[in-house]
Amino acid sequence: MKWLNVLGIWLMAIPEFGLILYAVGHINAFLSRNSGSCGVGCLGDLVVFFEIAFFGSILISLIWTVIFLKKDDERRKNTCPTADSYNTEGVEMKLSELFNPNEFAARHLSFGDEAALLEALGEKSMDDFVGNTVPQSIRMPSELDLPEALTEADALAKLKGIASKNVINKSYIGLGYYPTRVPNVILRNVLENPGWYTAYTPYQAEIAQGRLEALLNFQQVCIDLTGFPVAGASLLDEATAAAEAMAMAHRVGKVKSERFFVDARVYPQTLDVMKTRAKYFGFELVVGDFAQADEGEYFGALLQYVGKDGDVQDLQDVIGRLKAKGTIVAVAADIMSLVLLKSPAELGADIALGNTQRFGVPMGFGGPHAAYFAFKDEFKRSAPGRIIGVSKDASGKPALRMALSTREQHIRREKATSNICTAQALLANLAGMYAVYHGPEGVKRIANRIHALASAFADALVSDGLNVVHKVFFDTVTVDFGSKEKADQVFAAALESGYNLRRVNDTQVAAAFHETSAYEDLVDLYRAFTGKDTFIFADDVKGRLNAELLRQDDILQHPVFNSYHTEHEMLRYLKKLEDRDLAMNRSMISLGSCTMKLNATAEMLPITWAEFTDIHPYAPEAQTAGYRELLADMENSLKAITGFDAISFQPNSGAQGEYSGMLSIRRYQEANGEGHRNICLIPKSAHGTNPATAAMLGLKVVVVDTDEHGNVNIDDLKAKAEQHRDALSAIMITYPSTHGVYEEGIRDICRIIHENGGQVYMDGANLNAQIGIMQPAEVGADVLHMNLHKTFCIPHGGGGPGVGPIGLKAHLAPFAPGHALTDTHSASADQTAVAAAAFGSASILPITWMYLTMMGKQGMEQATRWALLNANYVAKRLSEDYPILYTGKNGRVAHECIVDLRPLKAESGITETDIAKRLMDYGFHAPTVSFPVAGTLMIEPTESESKAELDRFIAALKQIKQEVLKVERGEWPKEDNPLVNAPHTASDVTGEWAHPYSREEAVFPLLFVREHKFWPSVKRVDEVYGDRNLICSCLPIDAYED
Repeated sequence: MKWLNVLGIWLMAIPEFGLILYAVGHINAFLSRNSGSCGVGCLGDLVVFFEIAFFGSILISLIWTVIFLKKDDERRKNTCPTADSYNTEGVEMKLSELFNPNEFAARHLSFGDEAALLEALGEKSMDDFVGNTVPQSIRMPSELDLPEALTEADALAKLKGIASKNVINKSYIGLGYYPTRVPNVILRNVLENPGWYTAYTPYQAEIAQGRLEALLNFQQVCIDLTGFPVAGASLLDEATAAAEAMAMAHRVGKVKSERFFVDARVYPQTLDVMKTRAKYFGFELVVGDFAQADEGEYFGALLQYVGKDGDVQDLQDVIGRLKAKGTIVAVAADIMSLVLLKSPAELGADIALGNTQRFGVPMGFGGPHAAYFAFKDEFKRSAPGRIIGVSKDASGKPALRMALSTREQHIRREKATSNICTAQALLANLAGMYAVYHGPEGVKRIANRIHALASAFADALVSDGLNVVHKVFFDTVTVDFGSKEKADQVFAAALESGYNLRRVNDTQVAAAFHETSAYEDLVDLYRAFTGKDTFIFADDVKGRLNAELLRQDDILQHPVFNSYHTEHEMLRYLKKLEDRDLAMNRSMISLGSCTMKLNATAEMLPITWAEFTDIHPYAPEAQTAGYRELLADMENSLKAITGFDAISFQPNSGAQGEYSGMLSIRRYQEANGEGHRNICLIPKSAHGTNPATAAMLGLKVVVVDTDEHGNVNIDDLKAKAEQHRDALSAIMITYPSTHGVYEEGIRDICRIIHENGGQVYMDGANLNAQIGIMQPAEVGADVLHMNLHKTFCIPHGGGGPGVGPIGLKAHLAPFAPGHALTDTHSASADQTAVAAAAFGSASILPITWMYLTMMGKQGMEQATRWALLNANYVAKRLSEDYPILYTGKNGRVAHECIVDLRPLKAESGITETDIAKRLMDYGFHAPTVSFPVAGTLMIEPTESESKAELDRFIAALKQIKQEVLKVERGEWPKEDNPLVNAPHTASDVTGEWAHPYSREEAVFPLLFVREHKFWPSVKRVDEVYGDRNLICSCLPIDAYED
């Protein structure tokens, strides 16, 4: 159609020719008359007339053609194509170019912003930018050796193939891990909901009231079931909790002894971890018969309430005898059994601990799960981990917060007996909500069903003449067959039927019943144990728990456990809590040293696949081939990224990774006759967990100075390394530094330590600034811990889970954590453990596998570059209003920057806390406040934020600067302005208003805030009141009424 129009234009040239010829003739005649001379025509040269007419018509046609074609193109761009508009001849295409294996990197990074960000920094290309930012001396000599990227769909399909290699048998193994049902409303609306899993630890209480309430619910469950008045917001696992109880008993106890008694009935994985911890605390563990625990002098004792083989013993008498001697008594108790059994507090214990996995948290090959830890009120200031407490806000309304300064900066550093700085918040929330949804009657029905099934099974076996070892039990039936041959036969028959049993010893086999056990299981297991096909199980069952063992008090009486038993009510309760929290599904969270990056949906999907969730950590190895392949894949990738020779996945938090890394150094030195090396050098800018970890391993901390640029003072380091040459164990150093700078002297630091007989532990908190640029092992580190919940996309979960694997050089590999029950197929197999499960938080490792697989070599390299680019863009823009405290090469930062608020504070009286709280009014979570330097904000934007989001955040901080200046100039009073009153709630601006600033200035300070408004549910929380009046249980509903 277009070309027919063009032909029409050219046909019009014929009349145009005639018109031009006519016009030229008339012009010539006119000129001839007025000049009196002969014109062209008079000369008879008519050819010239024709030439003018011909070329004139051609020129006009050309002009019209160009105009038409340009207009037609514009029209086509602005209209939808029709069938007629396609070229029927087709367009040349390359099929290979239409598949985009790198598509995920473009979802994770904002490639379209590159030019603008580089221009703002005065750079022409990304390579130039990196060259001007990263010291050449640290650059890795080779390229990153990772596979090419896969698309989301291809990565999921590949992982599904790996997962399918796991065999899902019915698990009756027990030993602290049991099949359970995650209520679907909780599965979808908590575990699979980014509003819950992308949130950070609730340091900023005003924008975290939802998950603080959920954690308070968890604490209330623990308080009700244990009988103690105080419970924490979860620990890493039951074995870690037991080790923490041991350390706490030593802190609070009065008995002058270094001996600790352990009940022989404790889970083997618990004893394994306790052995590791006890050694470096200098404690002697004595394992024996619980009934004889009072025969020695012990500062503490750990008793198992339901024994590893299923027996339930009355512990009251022995606890009484121990207490009479001043021994601090901890009881490890199965959470489901406590629904029926007397509480540990009623038995007379001081501490109770255990795993809450049975309350709706999948087994997941060992984790992550939330351990509970409850204790007497007088021990609260010696407790490990976090406690959620009730305080009040500025208006006097009840408000929740983390109590007793339970955060990283307040760890007791060199005097520490615990380096716990995290919890298992997401898993604790699942367990707490399980109790909320089921209520007291629901959990009692489940517990009674488990016990009745086990009792019915035992009755059937006894009636058939089998020897049931324990007459009193809760869920586990142990049978002694009298011969190895018979026990082998029964174990194999069950396996053939799809059941995993526990082999207690050569002649004994146990079956542990659980929430998902069904009537059909009784029939199948009876056949496996007896070889007989049929047995009629009576409907009436007599329980095996004696009346004197059963609790008489009510549990879960708070309204929260008795209000949300329909799915609609539960759904809306969860939504109400979610809406009180600011997570990454609303805006960026720029916490320095925390790497709050995208947790992509495709990465999260596999963690709820049954092939990963329904595997017991002690399942036969043949059934876990999928997990083994996943671990091998990840080990290869992490080795390629870091340059180390071996990887251990056991540590289930960053702090646990620190401990494991330093533990491997200690074990290595002891094995080489250098156990006397006990000096650990730590820069003064270090994270609080570093000196705490060193102290837990019996090391003496020597602090190394930093210079005015935030770098380690090499001269001071060299002097102290040489001074302690004969006793130097290690240095603990973070890279890039905690100050957010690439230290050019890192190779020299490593060399100095090695020359003086020490080892180099590198804290991997800032690994996000290293990948594809440098390798920790290549610059001289001997061991490194990695935070998979930072660098490798596992979400923070509102305060856990975290995963902290370590990379080790070959000489340290044999000294990494081993495991008592699982063959880790590593050089460290004979070493004791640091966590309950051999592979730590295995069920969330698929998140990192997906991230690595979808990003591939190129994507992982790009991610680091973008992290640097975004951080330097933020630093450059904010430097117009705030000093940037530390910079490195060419005035650049690494992946984060520290904004100095101290000059503003000195002039205006506005504090860093005021600015942090004011950011909430703009819809942002504050950056890291006053760490590593008091009076500062540490900002880490990560690679996965767009320029548009960075600009909103920058605009907020720039506007806040103007607000501070108004206070400084006296336009707003120091005691009444939007900063000191922040955050502002909806009830604030709808009530009486007597402030010198407007309501709009309070809650809509910039235009974009109106479109994205997040309303904090409480005003500023009173921290001091909450600590002076510690309440860590649920308040009655009327406390929240106006």
